Order: sequence, then structure tokens, then C-alpha cells
Amino acid sequence: MAPTQPKGRVLLAYSGGLDTSCILAWLIEQGYEVVCFMADVGQEEDFEAARKKALSVGALKFHLEDMKREFVEQLIYPAVQANCIYEGVYLLGTSLARPVIARGMISIAEKEGCDYVSHGCTGKGNDQVRFELAFYGLKPSIKVIAPWRIPEFYQRFPGRSSLLAYAAEKKIPVVQTASKPWSTDENLFHISYEAGILEDPNTTPPADMWKLTTDPLHAPAEPERLQIEFKTGLPVKVTTAAGQTYTDSVEIFLALNQLARKHGVGRIDIVENRFIGVKSRGCYESPAATILRRAHMDLEGLTLDRNVRALRDQFVTVHLSNILYNGYFFSPEREFVTSCLPASQRTVNGTVRLALYKGNVIVEGRFSDEKLYDEKESSMDELGGFEPTDTSGFIRIESIRLRKWGAANIQKGQAGTEPKDVYGTRV
Repeated sequence: MAPTQPKGRVLLAYSGGLDTSCILAWLIEQGYEVVCFMADVGQEEDFEAARKKALSVGALKFHLEDMKREFVEQLIYPAVQANCIYEGVYLLGTSLARPVIARGMISIAEKEGCDYVSHGCTGKGNDQVRFELAFYGLKPSIKVIAPWRIPEFYQRFPGRSSLLAYAAEKKIPVVQTASKPWSTDENLFHISYEAGILEDPNTTPPADMWKLTTDPLHAPAEPERLQIEFKTGLPVKVTTAAGQTYTDSVEIFLALNQLARKHGVGRIDIVENRFIGVKSRGCYESPAATILRRAHMDLEGLTLDRNVRALRDQFVTVHLSNILYNGYFFSPEREFVTSCLPASQRTVNGTVRLALYKGNVIVEGRFSDEKLYDEKESSMDELGGFEPTDTSGFIRIESIRLRKWGAANIQKGQAGTEPKDVYGTRV
């Protein structure tokens, strides 16, 4: 009897955990050849153990790609320049890593002649959208296998116990994590925690959940000082109080991570709105990112033109944050929005001095050779070339429409037809 022809070759985004190990075995069971892919985006991971595990389960090959530099320079740094933030609190650590991983996957899929790519994202989360929109933006002809949206798969594996039973059947080694009932995603930028006991938004995260940062209550009693130099909105040099300096992009991020973790910087606990319309509770640690955002925003106050900053905040920051969160990185709108960044950051050059103390990033000073700030002109102790009488004309011009509006309100009020609240607003 002739051997059965494989259905095709699949590149699987592999984590080494229970879900993707079971997906690997299931895809092989369904008749596919499977190549496993892992991206090193700075997570603390035993990559060699993951490689051995994938091959032992039956993977044809295992690819590990070091993508840390690409992650920092092509995703994280533009997000810093744009002050990206989602719903005012989330610094987008997971969202930022997905385009890098997807690009790495498509590159290996093409080298390996894969017909399909596959992932272990759940059917309720954002990541399935982010990965698949990225796949199609990079390679429109690619086919995607999403097991957690295939009834045959999710009905067979309705919960963790069924996955554990399948792993035992297939002799897949599994590390029990019952003592930590939540899921995580980690990279150089951050770590996220969700699901399990965290699904109750009123449950306080246990102290041992937080992996990266020291509890701020137990952080050092003395602040640690450092300074960050920026050129065109990009961090180019970090100098610590001990005199250590870092200039390489990845080393800068690693150094800031180390300092921030020590001082409990970067923890948040939020409820966010997922792209698919479901609210989700998540806890995040973003140590270096929290420092960089604080320093960058402060330097912009000194060096960036008021109207340029307002336009960037209203347009680039908001739209790029949503584009990243929703998974539209490989899109024409993302290319358009990021093309605005260089012009907005041309004058963001200078140095910010900071202190890290018990979860806080405290700005202690800043300096720059850009000439937008004039100390004499701003002084309350001298005129500095500013003529106060000019302000009278400025106020008269600015008040023209307000005088007209106020007069109209008074006229209507005299007629006694429209009641108003204490602020004069018609009710």
C-alpha cells in the first residue's frame, strides 16, 4: 500500500507550551508536515528545551530567529517617538511584537516551501487578528490554520484537562502550572498576564504573579539616577549614576529594563477593550518602556513646536496606537502615519535626567541645544524682549467671538426663555 501523501507543509508558531505542543501533534495527526518556528524577541525562554520538545513531538524542523534588534529598532523606537499608548494606559507590548514575529514566520515559510502557517491564538483574543492580518499583508496567498477556530479541534479539546490527557497519550512532556492559574506573554518590552483568576476584575493579583519587577513597596529606599540622551526622538545614550554608558539600541533597552525592574517601575492592572468587542482584564509589566515614554514626552515639552506636538498627539499618536493594537501594521495607513514621524521628531534632541524610586519615574531636569525655549523670554523677573502691551491686542482679537457669544446669551437670558445651570450653559 502506497504511503499517504501529506496534506501540505505547515509552519507553526511554537511556544513550547501545552497548547502549541498539542497543536503540533494534532496537525501531524491530521496529515500535515509541520515545521516549528520561534522568534527570540527578548523573552526569558529555554530555547534549546523548546527545540528538543518540538522535534520529539514530531516536527520536521525547528527554526529559532533572533529578532530582538528588529523589534527594538523597527517597532519599539517608532512607538516611543509617537508616544504610543492604547486607551491611555496600555503601552502595547504584545501588539508591537506581533508584526516582527509574523514577518519572521513568512520569511521561513517561504524558505521551507510551506503551504500554510498556523498559530495557537484563542478565538476570543486580539492576537489571532494581529497575526493573520500581518500574514495576509505580507503574503496574500498564504493559508492559515487556526485550530482554536476549528470546531473539530475545540470540541475535542474543550479545556485544559482534555489537552493534558492528549499530551499524555502522545507522550508530550508537560510542566504543570496549576499553582499559577493565568496565562502570560513575554518579550523584551513587557510581560502580560491574563485569564484564569484574573478574569474576575476585582481579584487582586497575587504578589508572586509579577515576574519582572520588584514590588514597589519593597524596592530600594534610595532613588537611582540616570540620564537619557535623545536624537530625533530616539534614545541614543543612557548614562547611569555609576558612570556606565550604553549606546547600542538593544543594550540601551536591556539596561533600562534592569534598572526599572529593580525599582518596581512599569506595573499596570487594567480592563481594556479588545478589537473584537470583548472587554478583557490584563496586568502588564513594561519596565524600560515606561521610562522611555516619560523621558521622551518630557523632552518634547522643551524641544517640540506647540502646533506640531498637538497635531502629532491628535493624529499620529492616536491612530498609530490603534493601528498597532488592532493588527494593521502591514497596511497603507500605517505607512502613511509613520511617514509623519521623522518631521515631527526633527527637533527632539537633548538629554533628560531621571530618578527611579519605588515604582515612579521622576524627571529631575532636561537640557537641549534646540532654541525653542528662551529662559529670558519666559522669566517673570525680566522682559527678555517681550512687550506686555502687545498682549492687549492679542486678547482683544481672541475675545471677538466670545463677546458676540456672550452678548447673544445675555439677550436670550433677558427674554427669560432659556434656564441655565451655574456655569451659564443652557439646560
